[in-house]
Amino acid sequence: MRVTPWEVSGHIDYDRLTKEFGTSRITKPLLGRLEKAAGESHFMLTRKVFFSHRDLDWLLDRYERGEQFALYTGRGPSGDTHLGHLLPWVFTKWLQDRFDAELYFQITDDEKFVVKEGLELGETTRLAYDNVLDIIALGFDPNKTFIFVDTDYIRSLYKIALEVAKRTTFSTAKAVFGFDNSTNIGTTFWPAIQAAPCFLPSYLKKMNVPVLIPAAIDQDPYWRIPRDIAPRLGYYKPAAIHNTFLPGLQGSDSKMSSSKPESTIFTTDKPDDVKKKIQRAFSGGGATMKEHREKGGNPDTDVACQYLYQMFEPDDKKIKDIFDDYRSGAVSTGEVKDILAKKVIAFLTEHQKKREEAKKKLDKFMLKD
Repeated sequence: MRVTPWEVSGHIDYDRLTKEFGTSRITKPLLGRLEKAAGESHFMLTRKVFFSHRDLDWLLDRYERGEQFALYTGRGPSGDTHLGHLLPWVFTKWLQDRFDAELYFQITDDEKFVVKEGLELGETTRLAYDNVLDIIALGFDPNKTFIFVDTDYIRSLYKIALEVAKRTTFSTAKAVFGFDNSTNIGTTFWPAIQAAPCFLPSYLKKMNVPVLIPAAIDQDPYWRIPRDIAPRLGYYKPAAIHNTFLPGLQGSDSKMSSSKPESTIFTTDKPDDVKKKIQRAFSGGGATMKEHREKGGNPDTDVACQYLYQMFEPDDKKIKDIFDDYRSGAVSTGEVKDILAKKVIAFLTEHQKKREEAKKKLDKFMLKD
């Protein structure tokens, strides 16, 4: 297992990962508090798709005392948007709706330029604005959603980033991110830029604002530095809630990645391409239909089952029925894939319409200096 902000590989042991990262599991009492505050539950919480946190209990303490919090998440534009990117954004949309929260959405075109070989700055910026269309298409509130591309909002971010950078030693950054003598200095400074939005709502409003970061667990290292120095800056520590990875189509030992198009469903894929990709997805069923009918399959390793569980089938009874029938062999791998393909195609057909409409709404969402 290897999990860093830039690489995820191997079989992910989430219990081990929470111990290594020093995060906390979301307990039943904490889940109950969150659901009570939200006024409803969300299947990504009850199914432990969002499973880990930092200071979520503290954030709820503040909220229960009448203090509103802001949301902060982001996207590194190294390629086209895929379903794995959408997963935490769908949940972030639910948080915004249930808590009437402002959302600050950082698009890190600068990071992808300094970190990724072969990507020019003009390309990462182009990808940034293309990715923004997918964010808007999910239906975030334009009056409470503030999206910014780093290179177009750096004047506002830079002052906060400098405060972070001055209080962060290279020794600390090296320990958190594994920097060495081959790391370019753009990469070593960049964590200060990603830390800046943790404090941006407080900076803009000139008052302390609690911040909750919904994101995949691999991004957690970026929040360790701002959490460490927040008291010295006079700000609250940012809280975080982490999701598991949507696996790549080739199996659960990989996450969906733009760099592996054969194992990835992009938001712009056509229906026929989606169907073909899903049909080739890793199966948890028997080697033959006869074997599957006799011994059943394993929905915990079957990619189509996991996509339904993590993102595309919110009805718990339907999920239970599909999984039970799959385990017994009554439902085949092909049938589960057909169920998923129909749901994904229906979702993407509507999403692509909204994505096209989003081109006319950019100005309502974008922050620029």
